[in-house]
Order: sequence, then structure tokens, then C-alpha cells
Amino acid sequence: MTLTSRRRFLTLTAGAAALPAAANATRAETTGPRIRATGDLGLVVERATGSLLLIDQSDRAALARIEGLGDLSHASMVYSPDERFAYVFGRDGGLTKVDIVERTIAARVVQGGNSIGGAISDDGRLVAVSNYEPGGVRVFDADTLEMIADIPTGAKTIGLVDAPGRRFVFTTWDTGETWIADFSGPDPRIRKITGIGKNPYDGLITANGRTYITGLFGEDGLTALDLWQDDPKPVRVLPHYGRGERRMPVYKMPHLEGWALTGDEFVLPAVGHHEVLWMDARSFRETGCTPTHGQPVFAMARPDGRQVWVNFAHPLNDTVQVIDTVTKEVIHQFTPGPAVLHMEFTPRGHEVWISVRDAGKVMIYDTRTFEKRAEIDAQSPSGIFFTARAHRTGL
Repeated sequence: MTLTSRRRFLTLTAGAAALPAAANATRAETTGPRIRATGDLGLVVERATGSLLLIDQSDRAALARIEGLGDLSHASMVYSPDERFAYVFGRDGGLTKVDIVERTIAARVVQGGNSIGGAISDDGRLVAVSNYEPGGVRVFDADTLEMIADIPTGAKTIGLVDAPGRRFVFTTWDTGETWIADFSGPDPRIRKITGIGKNPYDGLITANGRTYITGLFGEDGLTALDLWQDDPKPVRVLPHYGRGERRMPVYKMPHLEGWALTGDEFVLPAVGHHEVLWMDARSFRETGCTPTHGQPVFAMARPDGRQVWVNFAHPLNDTVQVIDTVTKEVIHQFTPGPAVLHMEFTPRGHEVWISVRDAGKVMIYDTRTFEKRAEIDAQSPSGIFFTARAHRTGL
């Protein structure tokens, strides 16, 4: 047998051997449960009923409802690296591990009295939860939900994010401190940074894990920390913004997770004002201001950074505006319905999904034409979380 003939014989033999397995796989898929990859999926929080709605991006459809998650009135979640599990942080202190393949609750613990968010470590092994009551942060094994660390702060904790190197960063409302909890070694190491400002209300971290920014409610401005430094020092940002101006009543605090980084600029919802601010991402100097329809809650950048979508606090929360990031001008305004609570872009930004609580709908729009593509019925929907978040720092 020549070498060419031998290669042909081996190829044909291998192909013949593979055929029965392929046939068996086809029969299994036909007769068994449908196998669905997780990369196209997401969850919608149904805040009034303590349930989650499993959704499919490509089909623009709801697949299942998962119930029994407690108080979801201010719920958020993160995903495991394989996108199979969601860790849901409920307002009642509940930490719930949801299996989106089996569409069931895999585990649940009530770990505090009033939870306000959480994060998952960069290796996916630890889940941290921040609490108003009793305060502090508690850290759990992602597989078992067994608590492995309790970090009391003596204050309400906010702005909890993951940072590279198996670290968590969070801030205290009462004392104006930012804490960095490092779990890269056998025992956690804690660093406290004081002088953050009065009444920090939320925090964010940039996608590269370098800059942590805290919003301040008790005074004008914000505070930034450079986490690449061995000894990060607070840097005051826009400290004179709004000085001497009358601040309007704040009906809903902005969510910093939604703050946008577009190219070299941050886009920030102004607290107590009808505008968003533009700030240079390196110098932290103000570069512009865009008047808006109301008090912004989320100012979220489309993944390519070309647009920023903004929704608003009560009583003007039926409206969404779209801002062009080159001109810094509003290019589109529309009214999806009563109580627009949250927006989530598909990973490449061709669509945006918008929860309209009082209409009981999730509405889906084309981000180029602004045409409504579909809508999905949901029970008092709020947060929308696609599994692509599993691969992004701070989300």
C-alpha cells in the first residue's frame, strides 16, 4: 500500500467509525430535551413577584420563568465564567444561585438583612455580597454558597465590584472609606482608604480594572482611585460641579454601573440636575455637558461607544434619549412607556432591550434605525442581564 493510499484508507476508516456516533447524537437531540447554549441567553428580574424570566436574544423570546427568589425590588446579578449560573442578590439579603441550563434554583442562602449588590471574583470561585444590614461584605464559595469570609465595616456598604487579582473593592456610606479586599493568598488582606468624601452612594470600575470611581451624595463631585498604584490615593473629580446652583430633589439615585466610557471620555449622570456630564478619562476634567429630558438614572454607552442611551427618574421616567458621542447632542427621543427602569445592549450593540415596568413589557429596539423589533411580556420587569456580562470586569 502506498503512502497516499494508506492516508486515504485511514481517512475513510476514521470517517466510517464516526458515522454511528453522529447518528446517535442526532437521535438523542431529537428524542431528548433541547440542548441550548448559554451565550445567547439572559435573565430579566421580575421585581414584584420574586421571579426571573429567562430570555433568548436571537429568538427575542422568553423561554422560562424561575420563581422563589424572595424580594427582588433592588436586585442585581453576576454570572459564572461558563455562563451557566447566575448569582442573584436580593434586597431581603438573599443570595440565590440559579442554573439557567436546568432553569432551577441550585442553592439559596439568606446572608443578611438588606443586600445592595454583589460581585464575582475574576476566577469565578468567590461571590461577594454587600449589605446595609448588618453592614459589611460577606464572601461565599461560588460552588456551595458556603460563607468563607465576613468583613464587618460598621457601616452600610455600597459600590461593590470585582477587580483583577481576586480582589473586591467597596465603599462605606457612613464613613466615606473605600476598602480593597485581596483574596489572592491563603488569608484575605484588607486595605482601607480614607478621605473618599461625604456619603458615597455607588461606585464603578473601568473595564481594564484600573480606575474605581465613587459618586458622592453628601457633597459635590466624585472621587477616583488608581488601582494600579501600590498605595492608591483619592483624587477628587469635578469637585466644584454644581457649586452655588440649586439642586433639585433627587427622586432616584443614578446607577454608576451604567456610567459610560466612550473613547477617552466618561459620560456621567448629574445628581440633582437635568443633564449628563462629559469628563476626560485621564485628566478627570470636565469636557462638556448635555441637557437632558430629566434627572438621568442610567447613561449607558452602546458597546462601540458611538451612542449613549439615557433613561430618567420619576416623574419623567417614560422617556429615553439617545446622545451622539461625537457631537454630544441628543439625536433621538422616544417614549417606550411608563416606568422605564433598565436598558441592556446585546454584546455587539445592534439592539437594546428596555424594561418598561408599568407596561409589563421588555421592548427591543434596533440601535441604528431606532425601530422597535419586538416586545416580550414580563411581570413588573426591572434589571436585564445578558450572560455576556460573565466576561467583563465590574459587571
